[in-house]
Amino acid sequence: MVVERVELSPRMLRLTFEGEGLRSFQVDEPAASIRLLVPRPGAELELPEWSGNEFLDADGSRPLLRTLTPLRLDVSAGRIDVEIVRHPGGAVSEWAEAATAGDPAAISGTGRGFVLPDGTANLIVVGDETALPAIGQILSWFDGDVAMTAHVEIIVAEAEIDLRQASQDARIGWYVSTDDPPGGELVSVVRSLSEQGLAEDTHLWAAGEASAMQAIRSRLFDELGLPRSQATVRGYWKPARD
Repeated sequence: MVVERVELSPRMLRLTFEGEGLRSFQVDEPAASIRLLVPRPGAELELPEWSGNEFLDADGSRPLLRTLTPLRLDVSAGRIDVEIVRHPGGAVSEWAEAATAGDPAAISGTGRGFVLPDGTANLIVVGDETALPAIGQILSWFDGDVAMTAHVEIIVAEAEIDLRQASQDARIGWYVSTDDPPGGELVSVVRSLSEQGLAEDTHLWAAGEASAMQAIRSRLFDELGLPRSQATVRGYWKPARD
């Protein structure tokens, strides 16, 4: 259940959840994943069934289920934080806007996170607002171990958050974009970086809108022939279809 709600910025909410099942969770790697299930408006929380291909409610509809980054797990207290991008029309986002202490939810996980390859001296992190929780976690996880640079695409300048608490030394670049489809700034950043060349001891981690991430994969692996071991690219979300 929800125990705390904090507004981090006009574009980001932090929710803290508490539950006995969280005492068995483990987060051994940054940018891992959990699934958050919330009730439909006006309905009780329903645990979906696995159909063999996807989770479905009893009526055959898709549940309100989203994959998020687990943050600040406290197994002794059975608590975990997640951060959710605030955007109109997002079912889970709108639930989070109205969430109060005691509201029910369900969490499953955790999924595998990011493992820094041996021999990496430079880490470049690229992502949009949905990747900000993972980016902050990665920067803090490897702070002092490697040289780090982050490039973040946001929709409005007010979405910028302070990442210095994650790393004092990482270089952070912010890019305000209203591209439709989103992710154009990130694709441009990766194209520029790749034109300069990526050294063998450099690893690039990227996450965000699925089609933008596919364009980044195509640039790195298909056009440039970069070894797949040198980049981690993850599609986090897709725009809603009319």
